[in-house]
Amino acid sequence: MDGLSYEILQNWQVRKTKRQKLAFIEMMQSRLPGLRVEEGGLLRCRNLVLGDPDTAKVVFTAHYDTCARLPFPNFITPKNFLIYLLYNVLIALPFLALMAAVTWLLAPRIGVAGLTLGVLIGFGAMLYVFLLGPANPHTVNDNTSGVLTLVETIRRMSEEERANCAFVFFDHEESGLFGSAFFASRHKKAMKDKLLVNFDCVSDGDHLLFVQSRRARKGYEDALKAAFPAVEGKTLYFESTLSAFYPSDQMNFPVAVGAAAMRKKPLLGLYMGRIHTARDTVLQEENIAFLADGARKLVSLL
Repeated sequence: MDGLSYEILQNWQVRKTKRQKLAFIEMMQSRLPGLRVEEGGLLRCRNLVLGDPDTAKVVFTAHYDTCARLPFPNFITPKNFLIYLLYNVLIALPFLALMAAVTWLLAPRIGVAGLTLGVLIGFGAMLYVFLLGPANPHTVNDNTSGVLTLVETIRRMSEEERANCAFVFFDHEESGLFGSAFFASRHKKAMKDKLLVNFDCVSDGDHLLFVQSRRARKGYEDALKAAFPAVEGKTLYFESTLSAFYPSDQMNFPVAVGAAAMRKKPLLGLYMGRIHTARDTVLQEENIAFLADGARKLVSLL
């Protein structure tokens, strides 16, 4: 990795508040000439864009905003939806219990107002824990790794190669994919038939997963497999959105691929853990290099 990547890893892992994001944006603009801010949409997202999405052959993306620190990991099992669903139900139980307890105490005394207050307190607690709480101090995988992949891809490309693609650092992914939704709306015509490759959580695991939309798989799977070939020590999976579920920014685009790194265990299958906790510290630099080199190759194949 180059100097900018190490600087981001060492000094810019926390990008949650408006002030933290603004400082990060100023640093990135000083290091990447031509990087501009596109601001708007719900929550006044500030996406960072390098290149022209209208003329690009492919758009490479990653979200730069970071999450609140949670007492439990955001646990994802892309090919085992039942486990994913059960885990999220389990996480919701304490908040539902809080909601029920407040309602049980107040409803007999103040009726509908007590019921309303119970619901508000339960949802308020959930909102604080998941979105408004203290920033997670370590975000190596989610999603500093995606930011580093874009930076390394930019660094490895010639000026001519960069002219054929665009790079977008999305804001407000953690709040609900709002940054990518704003970009998709603003560039709706340009992105209607254009391939988008999104890197989210790519540095912790030897199983590299590419989840393709129907149109991406139909038009670009051969090119993806050629650009990202099998390598020793890594297992690659090229899945469709019908066979694997990966919730990230690529979901807002019609011709899109989401790339992520996974671990694997019996019964669970592919899984991702540690993210959204202070244990998110694992950086496998070979993943970043592999994906950045593959992105460069993909542009030449297109």
